[in-house]
Amino acid sequence: MKLSNIVLDQEWVRLVAEAKKMGLTMDEIRNFLRSQAVPSVEE
Repeated sequence: MKLSNIVLDQEWVRLVAEAKKMGLTMDEIRNFLRSQAVPSVEE
């Protein structure tokens, strides 16, 4: 996939940028998001 075909949700981009401004690393952001994830319900 070409990078030009990727569409990013601007709200997520802003949230990650804000977290990085607060001093969080990408690993810390990923770990937080994973720990807060709601398991999907499979039918």
